Amino acid sequence: MINKELTIKYSITDNAGDLESGDKLLLDKAKSAAQHAYAPYSGFRVGAALRLGNQEIITGNNQENAAYPSGLCAERVAIFAASSQNPDAIIECIAIAIDTDSGKVTEPVPPCGACRQVIAEYEIKQGKEIRIIFSGETGKIVQVESINSLLPLSFNSNNLQHK
Repeated sequence: MINKELTIKYSITDNAGDLESGDKLLLDKAKSAAQHAYAPYSGFRVGAALRLGNQEIITGNNQENAAYPSGLCAERVAIFAASSQNPDAIIECIAIAIDTDSGKVTEPVPPCGACRQVIAEYEIKQGKEIRIIFSGETGKIVQVESINSLLPLSFNSNNLQHK
């Protein structure tokens, strides 16, 4: 047996001013989108903003439903909207921000597992990494260069080659 180890690289800052201007704008758009999320049950509003290769920004926010599995996360709303409106566009970067009723979440909130899987699918589809930026309501901001840092050894189309 061979033992291996995975490591990830990420950047972290306490100040949005440390981000490149385009990334700061993207995070601001995500924060704005979070404020308009439909989250009457959890009060945990999430916004996502992604930048396409043509510099267009697409936003999304979480959409809850009384039948909980029927809702959808902000990241997937934004990615699916971008794909349906711009099927050949490259997603360069996605920023994720939150807004809660308490206003006290200081830890960066990364994408959930389902959203990580969708981001992985789109990285493979477009053959290019998607940079991910995420934050809490205040505090640190984290940036990774690819979903591989958040979802190593992901399930993908290569696993479906069973014939």
